[in-house]
Amino acid sequence: MELREIEQLLDKYFDAETTVAEENNLKAYFAGDSVAPHLEQYRCMFGYFTQQQELHFDKKLPLKIKVSYTKWLSVAASVVLLCGMFAWFINTNRPQQQDLGTYDDPEVAFRETQKALGMLSSKVNIGVESVNYLGEYEKQRKTIFKE
Repeated sequence: MELREIEQLLDKYFDAETTVAEENNLKAYFAGDSVAPHLEQYRCMFGYFTQQQELHFDKKLPLKIKVSYTKWLSVAASVVLLCGMFAWFINTNRPQQQDLGTYDDPEVAFRETQKALGMLSSKVNIGVESVNYLGEYEKQRKTIFKE
């Protein structure tokens, strides 16, 4: 190859415009003995590329990816700790149950039972009134929408 062609190929090479064949020509030129003295500085660069092209990576790569669960483990431990603290807080702040006791006198037990059933009856009656209101609502809805 002529010196002028080599210089043009070098300019194209440094502008990243060369083809693979042109790069092979440059490698062959710089691998030879007749390199121009002003281009001698590029000989080691092309020699390095040729030398590195012959190297092969023989080390086996591990196929399993090691996953670190330490972040998730710390999150899970924090959740368990918070749940435990919450359960302890609820149990310590719960009011103590009263001793309901037993009655020895049947008449006193009967009166207390009547009071409890009366209170329960009043609460149930309030609930029944609410259900009656819903029944009225349903009648009006059927009248308006005529299903």
